[in-house]
Amino acid sequence: MDVSIVIINYRTPQLIINCLNSIHQFTSGVTFEVIIVDNDPEHGGGALIRQAYPGVRMINMASNVGFGIANNAGMAVAQGRYFLLLNADTLVTDNVIGRCYERMNRQPDVIAAGALQLYPDGSPMPFYKSFNDFRKTFFILPPGRLVDKIVARLYPEPTYSDPEQHDWLVGAFIFLRREGFEKTGGFSSDFFMYGEDVEWSGRLGKLGRLCYFRDCTFLHLENENPFRRTNISWINRFSTQMQVSNFLWIRKQYGLFNYLLLITHYILMIPVIYIWKMVLNLKKGGSPFSELRTQQIYVRKTRVLLRYFWKTLLLKKGLYRIKPNENIDLLTSSP
Repeated sequence: MDVSIVIINYRTPQLIINCLNSIHQFTSGVTFEVIIVDNDPEHGGGALIRQAYPGVRMINMASNVGFGIANNAGMAVAQGRYFLLLNADTLVTDNVIGRCYERMNRQPDVIAAGALQLYPDGSPMPFYKSFNDFRKTFFILPPGRLVDKIVARLYPEPTYSDPEQHDWLVGAFIFLRREGFEKTGGFSSDFFMYGEDVEWSGRLGKLGRLCYFRDCTFLHLENENPFRRTNISWINRFSTQMQVSNFLWIRKQYGLFNYLLLITHYILMIPVIYIWKMVLNLKKGGSPFSELRTQQIYVRKTRVLLRYFWKTLLLKKGLYRIKPNENIDLLTSSP
C-alpha cells in the first residue's frame, strides 16, 4: 500500500463523501486506503459514508477526543508507506496525492510535507511561515515600525537553503512517512483542538525536513465548528480553545520562562486596553465606559487561560479541552 488517507469525522458525512469523490476522481499512480475515524459514531453519519464508499475502514471513538488523538488512532492501523492526514472539509482538484508521493520518493530527507491551501474560489490562503512568525501574533502590542522592528529582532525568521522548507505544517493536509509517526508517537494526546500540528511539527522536524510543495494545492472549505473565534479584533485574535492550546504549545516547546512571559503579558494588558479605549471614548465626546464589550471579552478569555495556569505550568497530562462555560467565543457570538 502506497498511501493511507486518514480523515476525522465529526458530524460531517457529506463533506467527507465530497472529499472522497474528489480523491477518487483525481488520484492516480498510487495505491491507497481510506481510514475514517468517527469522533461521534452515534450522530456522526458514518453509515452514509459507508453506503457511499463501502471500502473505507471505519474506526469509532468512544467520545469526541479531538483532532490529534483521533488521527493517532487512524495512523496506528494504517498500512501505507506514507500517511496523508486530511481534513473533512477539503477537496483535491488534481493528482496532488500522486504528486506528493513522487516528490517524497525523490527527497528522502523530507519527513513530511504539506500542500498549499486555497480558498473555495481558488485564491491562496495565507499561513504562518515559521514558529516565530506565529509566536509574534501572540503579543498584543501597538502597531508601528519600532514595535515591529523590536519584535522581529526578538523573534527572527529562520533561513533555509530550500525555499520550500518551513518550520511547521498545517494539520489540514500532512503527507508524511510512516516512520514519522512511528518514531514520534504522533500528535500529543494533551491537545484537543488547535496547536497539535504546530507541536508535532517541532518533533517531526528533528527527524527530517518539513516542506510545502509549491506545485501541490488543495481547497480548504473551512467548515464551521463550535470552537471557532468570534468578535475578532486586535486584542481578541484567537478563539478561547485556540489560546489554551497555543499556550500549552509554548510551554512544551519553549519552556517555563516563555510561558510565564506570555501569561504575564496578557494580565498586564488588561488595564492597558481599558485605559486606551476609555481615552478614545472621551476624545469622541462620549462616556468613558461605553463600548467596552471587546475589552470585557478579552478579560473573560484571560480568566479561562488562568484556569489552566497550573495545569499548563506543571505540564500535567490530560486533554486540554475547554468546558462549555469557558467557550467565550460561542457564548458571545451573538451581539
